Amino acid sequence: MARAVQPPSSPRLPLRWDGRTIGSVDTALVAALPSVHRADTAPLLHAESGGWTVHGDLGEGLHRIALALRAAGLAHVWRDERLAVCDGSGIRLATVERAVVRVLGIATRAVHLVGFDPQGRVWLQQRALTKPNDPGLWDTLMGGMVSADDTLETALERETWEEAGLRLQALHDVQPGGWVHLERPAHDGTRHGYLVEDICWSRCTLLDGVVPVNQDGEVERFECLAPRELVARLQRGSFTDEAALVLLQALGL
Repeated sequence: MARAVQPPSSPRLPLRWDGRTIGSVDTALVAALPSVHRADTAPLLHAESGGWTVHGDLGEGLHRIALALRAAGLAHVWRDERLAVCDGSGIRLATVERAVVRVLGIATRAVHLVGFDPQGRVWLQQRALTKPNDPGLWDTLMGGMVSADDTLETALERETWEEAGLRLQALHDVQPGGWVHLERPAHDGTRHGYLVEDICWSRCTLLDGVVPVNQDGEVERFECLAPRELVARLQRGSFTDEAALVLLQALGL
């Protein structure tokens, strides 16, 4: 819980558009950004009011910044996946490539699913050893990002199938569980990254005979543990921080 909300490891400046804050930028990165230009060759970023402001169309501007970060080797794994960019009130303003959301301190959303069996044991997945983030650590039954094209419900449905091979209709008593908020330096290997994320987690029951089977190659294996065994594994630090926080809530700890 102490790791869930931490200040940046180095100073960051607000990133704004049209007077609204959309993220933040490490001051060590600032020197590389002013060289990014709009299509009309005008500077894309301007130093204003103690931060940096994107001028012009926000979607186009963020795309150009993302390409510049990738060219400089400062982006994470490029996925051609768009995530929503919102202001502080949650109003969607544009989309951006997933690979740069941490570098730009843009807030993201994710969904997790905690699966119990009828005896109260908990289904868990071990993340694939080849994943770029937290390889080999343990996770909830399913955890995934909410893309720009998703609602929370469609993200839950899609990710549950891709990671666990389960349709929501085949699960018993699917219901909202709660939220987890994180703000901390990014641990995905990205230089200058800062994670800001809200996780919406749900719970369900996998009836006897319903077994998860990974579909996308991003899960090493699944296990079903009694709560006592799960807590022992939590105490050994075997889980991602996100999964640990969700499971603490789900188990009422």
